[in-house]
Amino acid sequence: MNNYKLSIQYDGSKFSGWQIQKNAISVQEKIKSAIEAILKEEIVLTGAGRTDTGVHALGQVANFKCEQEIDFYRFKYSLNSMLPFSIRIKKMESVPEAFNARYDAISRSYLYFIAYSPTPFNYQFVYNYHFQVDTAVLNQLSEPLIGVHDFSSFTKYAKERETFICDIKTIRWTKIKGIVVLFIEADRFLHGMVRAITGTLLMTAKSGGNKDQIIYILDAKNREIANASVPAKGLFLYKVKYPKINDI
Repeated sequence: MNNYKLSIQYDGSKFSGWQIQKNAISVQEKIKSAIEAILKEEIVLTGAGRTDTGVHALGQVANFKCEQEIDFYRFKYSLNSMLPFSIRIKKMESVPEAFNARYDAISRSYLYFIAYSPTPFNYQFVYNYHFQVDTAVLNQLSEPLIGVHDFSSFTKYAKERETFICDIKTIRWTKIKGIVVLFIEADRFLHGMVRAITGTLLMTAKSGGNKDQIIYILDAKNREIANASVPAKGLFLYKVKYPKINDI
């Protein structure tokens, strides 16, 4: 059985997220349908991360298996021609049959973009935030979140999961040409977790809070304590990391 890995970018503005859902248009559904139309066989398309409604991707990864041997160049061209331009297959490669885009990922990273004055060219992809942002303060407030913690306070559907333990490896705030950028990397993320963390940190900084407030929210394990979030449109799945292919 042949196993193929796809590197994908998409504008999530008009999609209900990555994952296939009833009565909604998803990125996964669009790609799966296009692949099946080309191959004339049913496939299972596995994504590395289930991005939420309105969230974008610069580096989503997915894989599918089929009996056919595929010419990458021709197949990618055909696939992109069948997809809306808001979804692009950037790269395609053959991987070991055991490779799984979701379960073999060792980390995922996201970017969140904030702008004081959005332009006609970026307003769909940034959060228009009207308050001054001090990245040094935000970096300090972020410190208690780094490491292995229970992030129940930062997910909307905490009661539906068996475990809320995540290992955040990095949180870094920077400012580039007037746009504030959050970079966050972890082994896994809960539903809405990045948006909740971003909103909570911004709210705490705005109110003049300190790291003790973040620790209190984290330890509370209660979403109502951290009832803050930011719009999906500023969030991008940036990169998914894997071990060396030979180790899979």
